[in-house]
Amino acid sequence: MMNFSHLCHRKNKNTFIFRGMKLSNDFKQAYYLINTILAKYLMRNAWVLTGAVFLIISLVVFGNQVVLMIKESIKYGIPTTDLLPLISFNMIRDIPLILSLSLFLAIILTVSKFYKNSEAVVMNSLGLGDKHFMVFMQPVVLPVSLFILLLTTLVVPWTKTQKNIIIERNNNASEFAFIKQREFQEFKNGEIVFYTSKVKGADGNAQQQMEEVFVYTLDDGEPIITLAKQAQKYTNPKTHSTYLRLQDGMRYHGFPSEANKKILNFDSYDLQIIDGEVRSDGGSTKEESQGMIDLLYSDNPKDVAEFQWRLSQPLSIFILSFLGVLLGKTSHRGGKNLGVLFGVAAFIIYNNALLMARSSLEGGEISALVGLWWVHLLMFGFIFLLYIYRHEKLTMITNLLLEKVK
Repeated sequence: MMNFSHLCHRKNKNTFIFRGMKLSNDFKQAYYLINTILAKYLMRNAWVLTGAVFLIISLVVFGNQVVLMIKESIKYGIPTTDLLPLISFNMIRDIPLILSLSLFLAIILTVSKFYKNSEAVVMNSLGLGDKHFMVFMQPVVLPVSLFILLLTTLVVPWTKTQKNIIIERNNNASEFAFIKQREFQEFKNGEIVFYTSKVKGADGNAQQQMEEVFVYTLDDGEPIITLAKQAQKYTNPKTHSTYLRLQDGMRYHGFPSEANKKILNFDSYDLQIIDGEVRSDGGSTKEESQGMIDLLYSDNPKDVAEFQWRLSQPLSIFILSFLGVLLGKTSHRGGKNLGVLFGVAAFIIYNNALLMARSSLEGGEISALVGLWWVHLLMFGFIFLLYIYRHEKLTMITNLLLEKVK
């Protein structure tokens, strides 16, 4: 004859198995109901709210980008013709993050609206609960996730490459772009003092012609004065370094009053004024501009981190869609828009955790197998615990685990 505790253990086990089967059946039922009027109504609200939130956040980010780029253009001499492309590239770079946040908040607001208007209560009375809402949202979530995947794997790397080209071109040309005639100018933080009496092509083109040139430079602390009748500015296409080709002049090592002065006459002499290697400091890193195939077959930790980061962004919105449904569930007695507040906090923590994991992977502190995936698993586990807590199933599962331990 079986004792009472054994009977309770069998009962809890059978109850858990039954509810697990019920959970699977609920998802199947939701899948079959995805084309109903209720499901389409829910999806339509999610699409509208996603568009509205995306528009608001995009306008804020766009305004911020315009202000930042204007400051950059004033500070580094970026031409106004390059401002709009740079702002556009920055906006495209931020679209995956903006769209992820917009859809996540839209799901919270949609479900919250259903509960506030008692529409969800009616749906619950028909047997449609959180699991059904999660499935009904997938026709909205999956296309957005695929679109974000397209952006992160193809479009964003291309925009970063184009941005690098513009920034490097301006970095290598802006400092010496506008040589003024009959005025002393300092370059390389005062290491070069330049003067010319006449400039041809003063619009900043790469082949500026100058006459009666004076150049003062320092070579290991030794002053060098160069005088030339003519000079031409040009940029080496391979190294991106900028040079002055001085013609028909003299070069003085040391001041004329010094005993160890040297005088050199030359017909042609190239003086480097901008080091291309030093000046190419703008934009993104090399791995951020690489293709997915190159990143996949690379063993470099930075390439692996970039590869997993690009896949993590569309994956994160898929995971967050389940959390959005749970956070959107409210009651008339609950606080207004608390779900949105908790959602923003969860989104920030989730993304910061991904950035920390990416930094650790780039530094070789964690293996590529662990990579960024542990953050997604941790978030999925949190959603699962929140789900069973909301449905008061945590006690049942805890008792079952305790029985297993015993």
